[in-house]
Amino acid sequence: MDPRIYLASRSPRRRELLTQIGVRFDLLLFRGDPREDREVSEECLPGETPDAYVVRVACAKARFGADLLKRRPLMVHPVLAADTTLDVDGEVIAKPRDAADAETILARLSGRSHRVLTAIAMARGDRLEHRLSVSEVRFRTLAADEIRRYVQTGDPMDKAGAYGIQGRAAVFVEEIRGSHSGIVGLPLCQTALLLREFGYPL
Repeated sequence: MDPRIYLASRSPRRRELLTQIGVRFDLLLFRGDPREDREVSEECLPGETPDAYVVRVACAKARFGADLLKRRPLMVHPVLAADTTLDVDGEVIAKPRDAADAETILARLSGRSHRVLTAIAMARGDRLEHRLSVSEVRFRTLAADEIRRYVQTGDPMDKAGAYGIQGRAAVFVEEIRGSHSGIVGLPLCQTALLLREFGYPL
């Protein structure tokens, strides 16, 4: 039988990255936005560190996806989920609420380094495993007008930290340390190793 997994993500970037390494997958989409599901809350808990936050959310998405399979007439395959956030001074920086928030976030990232955290989780039945990718990104100093022009493109609005390194914001990046694909949203080295643990041949 053809090996397959389910990807519990709406992100086109994660789909592209899985396709890049030849993984066969079907999308497993929740009926509503996952932020609306109590089981997959993306609200940061009091005192929660960025590392703990991103792992908790990725694991919740994978576990919720695996539970959905039990209730739907679908073939059972492992469910892969992921979550990405930024860590700036120990604070979780998620997707911007609006254009003004995006400008504020990017101004805060200007001329300094931040951590990009992407957690991946895989579930099948009652089994759940996860990995955490931590990368460091340094932005050059950004002028207010270039931040404004970038925000006007709409690109920052659905991205953690208000930018996508694979798009126009690549010109902001002075240096990276870690996994480029992890910064995009799916660390391929760790993803491949996790897939192998669940029997997917890669």
